[in-house]
Amino acid sequence: VGEPEAQLYDICQACCEDLPGDKPRYLMGVGTPWNILECIGRGVDMFDCVMPTRNGRNAMLFTSKGVINIDNKKWEKDFSPIDDGIDSDWSQYYSKAYLRHLVKSKEILGLTIASVHNLAFYLYLVREARKHILQGDFLSWKREQAPLLQTRL
Repeated sequence: VGEPEAQLYDICQACCEDLPGDKPRYLMGVGTPWNILECIGRGVDMFDCVMPTRNGRNAMLFTSKGVINIDNKKWEKDFSPIDDGIDSDWSQYYSKAYLRHLVKSKEILGLTIASVHNLAFYLYLVREARKHILQGDFLSWKREQAPLLQTRL
């Protein structure tokens, strides 16, 4: 964890300790999946950030296996789904090769698919976080997920 992230987490922790536990705790502008998991672990309930759509419009996809720059040539002939690890029709229907083709061709549909995928991934992530909080194993799950989500594919 770099210094700015450590400071973010420390401030987040301090605020959540001071805020009432029976009220929602909202954090604006924090957006990587691993940052979200860390902040959930410190008590944050709600997030608001442009990252999923902004990064989608710039060819960056967050997936259950790591981060993809769909602009890279390595995806040119990869006809596997964008992310078969999440329950999203868009993410399972479209292939990485097709999405790369759309992005390289500057087709607005490509940016739309990437943005919708990222939003679907974020919904998947917070649903999974909630599931693990209720199961009582959130911290161990988060320790496994955070490095995986940061992997550059």
